[in-house]
Amino acid sequence: MAENGLREKLIDYIQDAHAMEQNVLRMLDSMISTTRDTEVLNRLKQHRAETEHHGQLLQQRLEALGESRSMTAEVPAVVGAWFKGMGDWARPDKPGKNARDGFVTEHLEIASYELLERLADRAGDAETARVAREIRQDEEEMANWIASHWDRFIDLTLHEAGLRSAMPAHVS
Repeated sequence: MAENGLREKLIDYIQDAHAMEQNVLRMLDSMISTTRDTEVLNRLKQHRAETEHHGQLLQQRLEALGESRSMTAEVPAVVGAWFKGMGDWARPDKPGKNARDGFVTEHLEIASYELLERLADRAGDAETARVAREIRQDEEEMANWIASHWDRFIDLTLHEAGLRSAMPAHVS
């Protein structure tokens, strides 16, 4: 591995990614608890299992580098997710807004893993780069799944509100 400063920066990025995954786990728990649609619920549960695996992969990378997770990074992330979860229970339009929040979160994760992979490459840590690529692929798949279901989320939102709408002009 390259110089000590680069190694420390890499560890910082891995710790941040681990904290992000812990935050996402809490967000997914909240989404799962407020989702009634079977298809969406199954996909959220599948992604939660992937997210747990991501955390394990990152923990393994930290251990391989002789480090541990950062409570400084994790505590604010988990507390933020807890507050978001409380808001999820109270807000209307859960299906659409959960999908929106999930889509944004997936893209934050994609960007984070792009950066982690590139930093790991520069630090000469091929295994961390591989892990970042693997995780990023899961995040891209989830973001694409959400994007392919926008109309479903609108339908669920309108149904939840007791509203009915015509199909959009672009849908035949």
